[in-house]
Amino acid sequence: MNTKEKLQELEAANGQDAALSASRRVYLDLRMRIVEMSMPPGTRIVERDIAAEHGTSRTPVHEAVQRLAEEGLVEIMPRVGTFVARIPLDALEEAMLVRTALEIAIVEEAAKRISPEGVEVLRGILASQRQCTEAGDTRGFHQTDEAFHAALAELSGHPGVWPIILQAKTQIDRYRRLTLPLPGRMEHVVDEHVDVVDAIARGEPAAAVAAMRSHLDHVLPVLEVARTLQPEFFIQHLPEHKSAHG
Repeated sequence: MNTKEKLQELEAANGQDAALSASRRVYLDLRMRIVEMSMPPGTRIVERDIAAEHGTSRTPVHEAVQRLAEEGLVEIMPRVGTFVARIPLDALEEAMLVRTALEIAIVEEAAKRISPEGVEVLRGILASQRQCTEAGDTRGFHQTDEAFHAALAELSGHPGVWPIILQAKTQIDRYRRLTLPLPGRMEHVVDEHVDVVDAIARGEPAAAVAAMRSHLDHVLPVLEVARTLQPEFFIQHLPEHKSAHG
């Protein structure tokens, strides 16, 4: 291969990398907006407009949208359009089964392995949650909630479990964004987190497991309130994903 051919190959590779980078950038941005509910269920997704917003071609946007559709976050309706998917009720129950099993295993291990430094980390996160609660900052509260559960995974010695939980609870996170503004909801979550941390600090795995189970058992019962407030955001189950172009 001569020098010119090598340069052409490098340029082609760089072009592919740039396309992948653009697709991932669009995917992460749209996913964040959908999960945060700044793009609520039913929002029309126009690939041309998103491409213009990101300064890219439509191909990376199309790839990102297809990926989101595979995750159940986007609904593609042939000859109608592409929309942010409604929240599937059946998926919420399944996701909570997975999340509960993993979080209980994590908190049990964390209580067995906890150190004074670990307790300090958890209490620091709780302090941040209280600040967000007092400020009515639901976005910050959600971020500190994620930090709390990620820290538990780290302290359990199994940090790799947290990305699995994140993927499993995507639809739960969308629904929870509707419940956090409810009066007293954030305060109640903080109180439950305190119970978990207190049990871990005492080095009592069984009590930590009981506190975490009680905490997670309170997630879905608030669902009926959210459904009453925004019934159009929910569906019993999502239609089967279909690929579409354009």
